[in-house]
Amino acid sequence: MAVTVKECLELQLLEVEMLLSMFPKRGEFSLEADAVPSIQRYLRSADGALPPQLEYRIALDVGEAKVKVELQVLLPHMYPQVAPQLFARSDALHREQQLQLNTRLTSHISSLDAGDLCVCEAVQWVKDNSLPFLENSKASAECAAGEVREKEMLHRMWIYSHHIYRQELRKKIFDCAKKLNLTGFCLTGKPGVICVEGLRENCEEFWRVIRYPNWKHISCKHVENVETEGSIENLRLFQSFEDLQFQAHGDYGLRNDYHMDLGQFLEFLKQHQSGHIFQILFGVEGKPS
Repeated sequence: MAVTVKECLELQLLEVEMLLSMFPKRGEFSLEADAVPSIQRYLRSADGALPPQLEYRIALDVGEAKVKVELQVLLPHMYPQVAPQLFARSDALHREQQLQLNTRLTSHISSLDAGDLCVCEAVQWVKDNSLPFLENSKASAECAAGEVREKEMLHRMWIYSHHIYRQELRKKIFDCAKKLNLTGFCLTGKPGVICVEGLRENCEEFWRVIRYPNWKHISCKHVENVETEGSIENLRLFQSFEDLQFQAHGDYGLRNDYHMDLGQFLEFLKQHQSGHIFQILFGVEGKPS
């Protein structure tokens, strides 16, 4: 007999209860305050729209040094009938080691029986298998410290979306940029534009997070790399991550017909030495407002 969405969501809540008992300390288990209640409301109702996918993070202490490794979890509505989306990250891991760790984690989870809850299994696997990657990363860092200091690179990404309206999406964008020490801006409305600048690995992590699991009508239109022998802080075009909302064409409010005044946006770009980006984003030369 086919398993229903409600049956899957009930199992997801049971697994969350188990994880909360395993990680009771503050900061060990993190999820949105309304995540579980929204699923409970859906389970009580006869019908209605599906709740947001359950998303949470688990902070793990690995090894005797208790190195922090975070497991990010996103559960499709039909989990455990379909595989969860898992990603392990740590500030102590270089990008290559982090990629290898997650490739191994995905392979292990795919080897388990379909239909079984597996986040607890993933937690234990990360705790048991992260240490060799952490040790390799430490050895690489010590080796690099003895070499000539390499030049630093500022990475800047220009991202275009058909529109950006939803408050929860904007919150995700701003929270992620702040966490990764990225500067730039988010232009709300139609079209939507995001610029982030900072370390390359942080920009790529931002791009992965905001597209995750599947943001339609979004693309990275242009990437800039600027090399320096000093600090990348001197190369930033933006001093913070700004919230841009220009005057709209018409008095419509934040709806799908809320078109931004692109003339004002062009002036903003020129003030930040980026006027050339307008044609890259929109395919036409910009005209002042």
